[in-house]
Amino acid sequence: MHRKSSAFFALLLGMALGATAAAGQAAPDPPADGQNAPGAGTAPRTPAPPRSRANLSSSSAASPASTTSPGDSDSGAADYQPPHITIATPAPAAAPWPWQDRISWAANLVLVILGYAGILLAVSTLKKIERQTQYSEAAAQAAADSAQAALLHAQALERAERPWILVTIEPSHRVENRFMVMATNRGRRPARVLTAVDKITIQADQASLPEEPQYDDAEPNASLAGLILLPGESTGIKAFGRDDVAALCETEEQVQRIEKWEELILLYGKVAYEDLVATGDAPTRETAWCCWYIHGRQNSGMVTAGSAAYNRHT
Repeated sequence: MHRKSSAFFALLLGMALGATAAAGQAAPDPPADGQNAPGAGTAPRTPAPPRSRANLSSSSAASPASTTSPGDSDSGAADYQPPHITIATPAPAAAPWPWQDRISWAANLVLVILGYAGILLAVSTLKKIERQTQYSEAAAQAAADSAQAALLHAQALERAERPWILVTIEPSHRVENRFMVMATNRGRRPARVLTAVDKITIQADQASLPEEPQYDDAEPNASLAGLILLPGESTGIKAFGRDDVAALCETEEQVQRIEKWEELILLYGKVAYEDLVATGDAPTRETAWCCWYIHGRQNSGMVTAGSAAYNRHT
């Protein structure tokens, strides 16, 4: 601001001096004594170009002052040149740079450098934070995958170690054409039987069974409640043979329809049990089963039948 003020002041001073010089050149010189004024029959004088101070001084020193009288010829009047003084204005000197401005400029430069370094450091820090966030997300995902794998392994181990009661059909070794529904513990831990229930029905076909087994009017087998089955042990839960067909059928015609497979004898039931050595609240497991007793004129058989709702394991 100080330098701008000085330059503006020097410009105004130069303009003032130039205006003064122009006014001095434009003003006409008064006529000498005894000379004719312009318009009196004498040709006007043409002013000579201005001369510098040095030329004026040298000409003044070289020749004495002119003593031309008013009666001189016209050529003498034309050669007369009035004195002209020109003042040369020196160029303004450059203002010195104060120490306050130097210190302020250096401080601003240092602040700019520090700000730029701070921006670079902030960008680098943000990039590091982003990489750390990505690493954390990857680590969290890996931990979640590990936890899921551990859970699946624990579930697989629990399923492998738990008791599994499966139902099979075996023929009787004592009575011909008689079959026994067997419950066998195929797991690695002992099982305690809680309840066992079964039901016999005659249907036109397997599709005539209800979608879900119905045990409302069935009585549980009290002899199986509380039975413990060690791994590999079996127990019979239902026996059925040819002698039971006559007691089940109401008429002889129904027996004949069964022999012709026009009607089917279907047996189904379920066994509820629990893990004997499980800690805490052991869940109750169930095994459902369904069989078709095939009654022939001479021989009989029994096979697995029914939908998935009648043959399931939990």
